[in-house]
Amino acid sequence: MLIHIVFTETAVILTKVEYKSFREIQNDFCDFKASLGPWTECEVFDYLNFEYSNLVPNARDQLKKLKSSGHNEIVLSFCDKA
Repeated sequence: MLIHIVFTETAVILTKVEYKSFREIQNDFCDFKASLGPWTECEVFDYLNFEYSNLVPNARDQLKKLKSSGHNEIVLSFCDKA
């Protein structure tokens, strides 16, 4: 399974949809800013662990959620640091 990381104005999203170009991703997300991928699960895990120490649940658990869900995408959740 290859995964794209999609950055929008309001969220960071993991998607397992097989896009051929970033323009297809841009068409699917109205507030699209940027995307990375397609990457392997291991590459996504490494990136998320390096860039986002405040993921809750952790990167591994959020990737498992994407794999096991019937959905093509999940919005990453973060710990609010108030």
